[in-house]
Amino acid sequence: QVQLVESGGGLVQAGGSLRLSCAASGIIFRLNTMGWYRQAPGKQREYVAAITRGGGTNYDDSVEGRFTISRDNAKNTVYLQMNSLKVEDTAVYYCNAGGSYYERGYYWGQGTQVTVSS
Repeated sequence: QVQLVESGGGLVQAGGSLRLSCAASGIIFRLNTMGWYRQAPGKQREYVAAITRGGGTNYDDSVEGRFTISRDNAKNTVYLQMNSLKVEDTAVYYCNAGGSYYERGYYWGQGTQVTVSS
């Protein structure tokens, strides 16, 4: 059974930082592209970033230069370091496995709430 468990969300002021984690089980983690998506209230879920099994990374323009995705294959964990957070970054952030750049994989986590206050 595949499980993706996100953590690290919370409330932060604009300009602050948060680091999200996603621990994976039930998949061969090192072979999968891992991605982060987010969904704000009343909006569709949107792509944030992805990292391939080889370590290649890709970011949506809205987060380029502020967010960094990374992975630790020994821990089956993918991270999203979020700096210079903006109010518009407020959303539920979801981990995704098995997709590609801008392409959703089949597996999702339950999401973690990120709220950025002004």
